[in-house]
Amino acid sequence: MAQCGCKKGLTDEQKQILAEMAKMSEPCGCKDIAQATGLESKSVSCRLTSLKKKGYIASPVRCKYEITDDGKAQI
Repeated sequence: MAQCGCKKGLTDEQKQILAEMAKMSEPCGCKDIAQATGLESKSVSCRLTSLKKKGYIASPVRCKYEITDDGKAQI
C-alpha cells in the first residue's frame, strides 16, 4: 500500500501535485488535480492531506485546494 508521504521530504508525486497546482489560477478539486497530474484521485487525496498538514496547500473552500507560498517554494 502506498504511503501518504508523511516523511520530512516530499515525494515525487507530491512535487508533481504542487507543480500542477502552481499553474492553476483558482482553487481546484481533487479530481481536477488528478486529471492534471495523471494520478489516481485516491492517491491525490492522500497526498493533499499530507501537503495540507505541512502547510504547502490551503483549502479556502470545502473540497477545493490552492498552493501556498510555502508550497511554491518547494517546487
